[in-house]
Amino acid sequence: MSVKRSVAKKKVAVKKVVKKSVQSPKRDSSTKSKKITKAAAKKTITIGPKKTAPKPVIKKTTKVVVKPVKEKKLIANTEGKEHIEKAASVKRIRKSSKKPIITLPPPPVIEISNLVKGKVKNILVSQPKPAENEKNPYFDLSKKHNIGLTFRQFIKVEGLTSQEFRAQRIDILEHGAVILTSKLAVDHYFRICNEMRITVPESMKYFCINEQTAYYLQKYIQYRKRKIFFGHGTILDLVDVIRKNKAEKFLLPCSDVNKEQIADFLDEVKIVFTKATFYKTVSADLSDIKFLSDYDILVFFTPVGIKSLKQNFPNFKQGPTRIAAFGYATALQVKNLGYRLDIFAPNPLNPSMTGALDAYIKEANKK
Repeated sequence: MSVKRSVAKKKVAVKKVVKKSVQSPKRDSSTKSKKITKAAAKKTITIGPKKTAPKPVIKKTTKVVVKPVKEKKLIANTEGKEHIEKAASVKRIRKSSKKPIITLPPPPVIEISNLVKGKVKNILVSQPKPAENEKNPYFDLSKKHNIGLTFRQFIKVEGLTSQEFRAQRIDILEHGAVILTSKLAVDHYFRICNEMRITVPESMKYFCINEQTAYYLQKYIQYRKRKIFFGHGTILDLVDVIRKNKAEKFLLPCSDVNKEQIADFLDEVKIVFTKATFYKTVSADLSDIKFLSDYDILVFFTPVGIKSLKQNFPNFKQGPTRIAAFGYATALQVKNLGYRLDIFAPNPLNPSMTGALDAYIKEANKK
């Protein structure tokens, strides 16, 4: 019996050893698999944020791009008078960049004579006659006061010949930009280029005083394929555009009686430019006008028009005839040539010549 029990005990022991040996690798394999899965899970977790990492970086860059916000924060956080003064200087520079400060001499004082007695019945305007269908303030003035109007141009414009232009020793192709103040400037600029056999490059930049002058360029160039800029009637409208193209050398086509104010402005802004005469203004032949005394008011718009009056009628005595002048230069020329100035525009009450004439006629034609 003892032998049987010992054998049975041995069998049970062997079975336990076998079970342990069988179970142990299973446990090892499970633990290894668990470790592998955990490592894999860790790897997947670490890979995820790397892919999504650029998103917060993009948000940060967008915040950094907004420069004014940063500058405001810096100015608000700074302490001391020095920092406040620096911040104020930055603001002043920004404001001054929008509108330049031009220190030009004040206009001269214009003395106007007292109202001359006598009703106004006929007016001579030293301008070409406008079309009858065209709306013109002078036609409205004539109907309002029942007065006669005569239009006669006292001056004429003549273009310089190619030889006269060469005498100025100006190379057009040295300039990368042109400032055009009128349609006349456009016509004579391209005429001189054609006579001198100069092909204007497509890269030429055009800065026009107003929109009408800009669209007039279509007569000579393809409008869409060129760099064309225009203002609203004054050179001040082109300040920002001219400053952006400050590296260019500008050409200013003008007449022999040019507007010095534009040249003074370009000097003030420190723009490199060349003032070139392309056409000249001369007196017209006024032999068809027999008696100036037939007109109660003579209206002039340029100093050259006053010179033409003196050349064509050297023996003219003003007497009751009234003279109206538009602009300071024209008014000063009236005084310099010994005439009496009766009407002046623009003035604080009437910015236009028709407005000044209207106010004068009301007073003169009172019953």
